[in-house]
This record gives sequence, C-alpha cells and structure tokens, in this order.
Amino acid sequence: MIKLPQEYLDNMKELLKDDFKDYLNVFNDDYTHSLRINTSKISVRDFLKINPFNLTKIPWSDDGFYYDKNDEVSKHPYYYAGLYYIQEASAMLPGLALPIEENDLVLDACAAPGGKSLKLANKLNNTGLLISNDISVSRSQITLKTLETCGIKNAYITAQDINDLNNLDNSFDKILIDAPCSGEAMFRKDPSLIKSWLDKGPDYYQVIQNSIIKKAISLLKPGGMLLYSTCSFSIKENEEVIEYALSLDDKLKVLPINQYDNFMPGITKNTKNCVRLYPHKIKGEGHFVALLQYGEHINTNKINNTIVDKPDIPFFKDIDMSFSNGKFIQRDNRLYFEPNHDLNLKGLRTLRSGLLLGEYKNEKFEPSHSLACALKYNQYKNILNFSLDDNRVIKYLKCETLDVKDKYVDGIVLVCVNKYPLGFGIVNKGILKNKFPSNNRYK
Repeated sequence: MIKLPQEYLDNMKELLKDDFKDYLNVFNDDYTHSLRINTSKISVRDFLKINPFNLTKIPWSDDGFYYDKNDEVSKHPYYYAGLYYIQEASAMLPGLALPIEENDLVLDACAAPGGKSLKLANKLNNTGLLISNDISVSRSQITLKTLETCGIKNAYITAQDINDLNNLDNSFDKILIDAPCSGEAMFRKDPSLIKSWLDKGPDYYQVIQNSIIKKAISLLKPGGMLLYSTCSFSIKENEEVIEYALSLDDKLKVLPINQYDNFMPGITKNTKNCVRLYPHKIKGEGHFVALLQYGEHINTNKINNTIVDKPDIPFFKDIDMSFSNGKFIQRDNRLYFEPNHDLNLKGLRTLRSGLLLGEYKNEKFEPSHSLACALKYNQYKNILNFSLDDNRVIKYLKCETLDVKDKYVDGIVLVCVNKYPLGFGIVNKGILKNKFPSNNRYK
C-alpha cells in the first residue's frame, strides 16, 4: 500500500471516524478510469452506437462512463476526433452541478487542463461566452488544445491571476472555481502528490483559495452562481473556505446539489448542502463541491444570436456552417470568429479569442485545425472519409503523407474517420499533404 503521511492519516481518522478503515482499504484497489462524451460533437445515444469500449454508466453524470483500464482510450481515432474526454469520475460533478443556461456569460477561473470547461461549453451549446482562464500560461495551452480538439467555438482562453481581473466586476452569470489544492483525493491515482502535500499542505492552499473565492464573488452579477470545488478532503480547504466566503457578504447562500447514493454532506452547519465524495463510498477518487448564489436574480439582456454573413473568401463557399453571435476579426494574418460580448478584456493575456478560422500565407487563405475540429461531416464540400479499420487513419494521425488515389478527391479536404472530422489535408494527384498538427501527433 502507498505510504501516507502520519499527519494526513490522523486528520482522515478524525474526519471519517468509523469509516476510516474502509477508506484505507481503497488503496488496495486500482483507481477508477472514466471518460465523458463530448456532446458538442456527438450525442450520448449516437456515441453508444459506435462505442468501441467496455463502458459502464457513472450514476451522477449524464454523459460520463467508466471504462476498462485495458481499453486504450487515448489511442483511439475517436479520441483524436474529440468525441470524448478522459476525466476522473468525481471530477465530472462540478461542471454538471453548475446550472449553466444558454447565452450565459461564464468564467472558468482555474480551468486547466480544460475538462470542466468542456462541460460548461457543452451546456452553453455554442451560445453566450465562456472564458477559460488559468494563472499558468503553459497549463492554459493545454486547455486551448482540449477545447480546440473538441470543436468549441465560443470560448476565450486566457492566462491571468484572477485577482487581476479588475475590469470584470459584476460581469458573470456563472463562475466555476476548481481551486488549486493539496490534492488529497488524488493520492491513490498519483502518489507523487504526497511529496507536494508534505511541502505545501492545506494551510498553504487555504490562503490561495480564500483569495480566489473572494475575488470571484466580486465578479458575479446579482443572482449569479459560483461553483467551488477541490480534490481535497481537508475541512480547511473546503468547509472553512465556504464559511469564509459566507462571512464576506450576507447576500451569499449555499444552494443544494442533486443527491445520489453515497453522496455525503458538508461538515459544518452552513455547509450541509455541499457534497463530499469519498472513494470508499462512490466509484471515484473524491471531491468537494459547493454551489453558491449571490443575491437574487435580475433579468438582464441576453446576447442576440443573429446569423452573420460568411467572409468573402473562396474557401468559405465550400462551407455550410452558420456563424452567429459574433463577428469576423482579422489580427495580423489570422482570421477569427469571436463571440459577441460587452466585457472589458483589455490587458487580459489571451491565448485564443473565439474560433481561429485560419491564416493568410502569401495572400492565400489556409484553414486552421481548430476550424476542422469545429466542422461537422456535412458542413464541408470536399470530404476524405476513412473507415475505422483503414490503416491510413493512424498514418494520418502520425502526420504522414498518404496515398489516396482510390478516393477521387482533390484540393483542401476534411479528413474524417467514420464521418467524424480529424483535420485538414491537401490532395494533389492522389497524394495527401498532411495538415494534422505535429504537437497533436499520435503516439
């Protein structure tokens, strides 16, 4: 069994009482393996029709499933097509529990690596605006890759300390804080976190968490909702942070979260509506989730989703995708479609604003990989579709040049597997020049 710090064991024994032995026993078992279907690309029902894995439903998730640890889910072409995202089962609850409505303005304050942002984007259904922010530039790059592969069009990817968002007070309908924490719930899955816990435990992270939630409250509109979560069991990082938030403003209240078997309540009187997930109670690693509301809801004007004419570029004549709730913007040689909003984002370190459509090279427009991921099979004229068992699928994902003389296509093609887009290529005389990004390459 993993060697756990004695101080941590003492804390858990005090917390769990008679359940402590049951908790220790989970370290004799393998950690759970799970994925979540990306409903921006495919419905749960349609995915299950083509599902190549041994899946079992996660009770509290409408689109999450356990898979067998021997299933190579990260090597399947459907993974590269963005049809699903690999996510720990209990970590699916925060995105599910925050009640996103279409046209909301949403902030994911600590977004990397992007799994929770993806769920928020699925619920927005290509309306409103999602700002996926993380203090780390390198980690925000991972979020960018996640949302790009999954075909999300209406997100800004930013890398900023939340305390520097001084122009955005009273701006957001919904905010998610999956706060940096000591990671206690992940010890079974990633024992290396134990050393980090010894160096920086709950006391260290509580200071950061209090700072983040205090700022987040100021960013909410009246009636706005804030979802706070951690993958820690510590009362200091969970209930005490919520108690601190409640002490800041009497307009804040804790809302109930839908209950499932073996969900446990918060520890203190004011946090009974919060949810604790433990690995000896549910099939997952563990989480703490709290839903707060700031004051009473005030009706505000939602974004008007009007259709926008496509740019006068020859390439777009072959695209049957509608563009709404935004505008086309050219920055240097790159063309974007950016969501409409009235937020002051000046000075915000932005890695991506909306959907990158492509760039001009030698006065010729070249479509981007993010546009390929955002397209559906029937939205582009020139398709190169491979069956799942065609060995050229893996060769394409390895960025190799392909012989496609049997396919009778030419020009810029959208390469698909079983009608699900993977990326672009350029075919000339039966030979495909591969445009799949090298940093996404199949390994």
